[in-house]
Amino acid sequence: MTLDAVLARIDDTLPQALDRLTELLRIPSISTDPAFAAACDAAADWLVADLTALGFVASKRPTPGHPMVVAHSEGTGPHLLFYGHYDVQPVDPLSLWHRDPFDPAIEDTPKGRVIRARGASDDKGQLMTFVEACRAWKSVHGTLPGPLTLFFEGEEESGSPSLVPFLRQNAAELTADLALICDTGLFDDATPAIVTQLRGMAKADFTLRAADRDLHSGMYGGLAANPIHVLTRILAGLHDQGRVTLPGFYDGVPELPDAMRAQWQGLAFDHAKFLGDVDLSVPAGEPDRTPLEMIWSRPTAEVNGIWGGYTGDGFKTVLPSEAHAKVSFRLVGTQDPDAVLASFRSYVEAALPADCDVIFHGLNGSAAGHMSVDNPAFDQARAALTEEWGRPAAFVGCGGSIPIAGFFKTVLGMDAMLIGFGKDDDLIHSPNEKYDVESFRKGIRSWARILDRLGS
Repeated sequence: MTLDAVLARIDDTLPQALDRLTELLRIPSISTDPAFAAACDAAADWLVADLTALGFVASKRPTPGHPMVVAHSEGTGPHLLFYGHYDVQPVDPLSLWHRDPFDPAIEDTPKGRVIRARGASDDKGQLMTFVEACRAWKSVHGTLPGPLTLFFEGEEESGSPSLVPFLRQNAAELTADLALICDTGLFDDATPAIVTQLRGMAKADFTLRAADRDLHSGMYGGLAANPIHVLTRILAGLHDQGRVTLPGFYDGVPELPDAMRAQWQGLAFDHAKFLGDVDLSVPAGEPDRTPLEMIWSRPTAEVNGIWGGYTGDGFKTVLPSEAHAKVSFRLVGTQDPDAVLASFRSYVEAALPADCDVIFHGLNGSAAGHMSVDNPAFDQARAALTEEWGRPAAFVGCGGSIPIAGFFKTVLGMDAMLIGFGKDDDLIHSPNEKYDVESFRKGIRSWARILDRLGS
């Protein structure tokens, strides 16, 4: 009955919760632009004040970049750490927004009410679902729900340069029994999901060089090496019928367990619609893999950018002296980012003709993350989500990379559970970002149910 009272409190106070979220959304906390450093500081101050009023012992912690917010509560039961980030993406191009991105508004749409603002879904709205669950819990119980640590970052959207040093310096304070991360989404519009595996990332930015200057194509064409030709041949050779050709690339790539494959198949993923939504129709990649395997549990090599020569209006018939590319690899299982990048570097260098050389400007990466569902907390959270959403919650993969989950494991030695309530059409990182009001409400209710399950 006490949980019912908490859920009723959440519903009754939803307007006030939306007002608080609106206040936070008004703060333009764009972390990648130094012009908004004061706004990032203001967002951290806002969170500290709100958490302190709620009963947490909260503080703003300085870093070489934007501050962290850390808050604690005492109690009995498992110690849980909740992570979110208060910084947001830039808003460019501003001309494509229907309203000021930092003037939040509740809008009625054909799919229901949404709150429209930069950061509504990524990640301020998601972050506040947990805070509001704690607020409703305290209103009913008189205390916060057990020993909690709330950890809010201000640099997630700008590469998290201060994150790992901060985790290491404060490891004893931040280590908990389990981390909770709310920066993901529903599987579809109404199916809750717990992400149990994340792909890692390895990135290479490089330049091929040939002649010491751009050459006249009439005088040198056919005789002199063209670095764009060399580059495209190298990049084309990365794949053979969907598989990546780098030596050792598939070392550490596991086969998907039969039980997980069966569950994924049960999700009835419509790959035709998924591709159709972006005006595509034919699956690429490994022909012997299902679409969900290809985007969740298989590694990839992708050319993210390629340029060289003259690209302006009109024509300039030159043989360029340089060609450039950015290549990334999504990693799974125990693939080693350093080994993958070393293999790629060797592959490029071995493919160069005598008159060409290569300069690598950046080689970096992070390993994939895999969360063990053997931890009973995963089944407890899954049951709580199923109760709230009225359909079975799914254990899913994520094609993207959320490095914080891996850092919690490698730096603090604790597992992370990724649960979020965003939707594919939330337009995160794009103009007119939104968060469904129903996602916000049911997200708050979901956390209340999860806290009740984990604490019992």
